[in-house]
Amino acid sequence: MLVFKDDVSALDERSTERMNFRTKPHVKQTIQRAAALAGVDDSQFAMNAAYQSARDTIEAHERTALASVDHAAFFAAMEAPPAPTDALRSAFARHRRTVASR
Repeated sequence: MLVFKDDVSALDERSTERMNFRTKPHVKQTIQRAAALAGVDDSQFAMNAAYQSARDTIEAHERTALASVDHAAFFAAMEAPPAPTDALRSAFARHRRTVASR
């Protein structure tokens, strides 16, 4: 049996923002059943699940993990990068023309 962990209530700030969305009946029933099994209301359950998923998604996009087999190749390339190719030069030129840096 899983123990419900309320990460949202642990945040030290007031709940002033609203989020409204529609869902399919099956999804709502599943969330309500899981919330009841966890002993919390469906809003609390859904908000915690969404918050955890959001944190996991952000972490996955902000961190790069290398398999041990790739570790040596990565650092070798960092220490002695190959010369830029024509395709890379072209991509940088296209970037300079199309992207406004701030």
